[in-house]
Amino acid sequence: MQAAWLLGALVVPQLLGFSHGVWGAQREREGGCASPQEEEREREALMLKHLQEALGLPARRGDENPEGNPGGKGAWATEKDGQGEEGEEEPTTTPYFSPSPSPTSEDIFTYILGRLAGLDAGLHQVHVRLHALDTRVAELSRGLRQLREVAGDTRDALQALKEAQSRSERERGRLEGCLKGVRLGHKCFLLSRDFEAQAAAQARCVARGGSLAQPADRQQMEVLTRHLRTALAPYNWPVWLGVHDRRAEGLYLFENGQRVSFFAWHRAPSPEPGARPSAAPHPLSPNQPNGGALENCVAQASDDGSWWDHDCERRLYYVCEFPF
Repeated sequence: MQAAWLLGALVVPQLLGFSHGVWGAQREREGGCASPQEEEREREALMLKHLQEALGLPARRGDENPEGNPGGKGAWATEKDGQGEEGEEEPTTTPYFSPSPSPTSEDIFTYILGRLAGLDAGLHQVHVRLHALDTRVAELSRGLRQLREVAGDTRDALQALKEAQSRSERERGRLEGCLKGVRLGHKCFLLSRDFEAQAAAQARCVARGGSLAQPADRQQMEVLTRHLRTALAPYNWPVWLGVHDRRAEGLYLFENGQRVSFFAWHRAPSPEPGARPSAAPHPLSPNQPNGGALENCVAQASDDGSWWDHDCERRLYYVCEFPF
């Protein structure tokens, strides 16, 4: 209701001022003089006319003043005057129309205040719905925050579960390597009959808690050779070791970064006694390593335990090493 009174206080003075300005301009054009009472009545009539036009209300029939009828006389009055000039004839019955009641100033103000009150009520309903919507949005935001917290806790629990599973798999792989493989001191070796590239084989050994085999001396080499010969006899299969020279050609390192100090490279068979020596390499078993930059990973032959260099992407058996 405060907004309704405020809008009424703003609209009515402007309409009064506008009607006063129009009446003053019309009076100056006509150049006539009128009494203050007539000016006040005409000002009120003009104000009511503008309010009716602004609100879309029908105009009063008595206010219509066609140009051909000065003094505010209507068509019925003109016809009556014409009949009076011709003479008195027998009276005729003229149709009579009751004019529709014109709205007064109080009606117009009441209508304006009613419309403003309706607008105020509508705005109140909008505010109520907006408040309910804000409350709902706050509840949804709170629920979303709780879901995010639960999701974060679940993610942490899942990560902890994965870490526990990884530790369990490494422990199980270590125990399996030492139970099914061969043990020497603080090391256990276990052959895997899966074909993998050298990097993939290293990753699978690490996932099981170990690494590709890294024989550091002749004793470990002999134990590993017997294990491979027993597992793969009577065939001869190359098996990946954890030895490579990927960092620099000719610089062989273990997977843990330590430099290799013991080698068991394959050598071509010596010529038979009395045979003429040949400078050409043996076509089936040349001296190793002979691959240069194309073969940077080392595999061990399962029959005699000799080392051969191979392309690291070649898929071979591999042997893992586990701590004991």
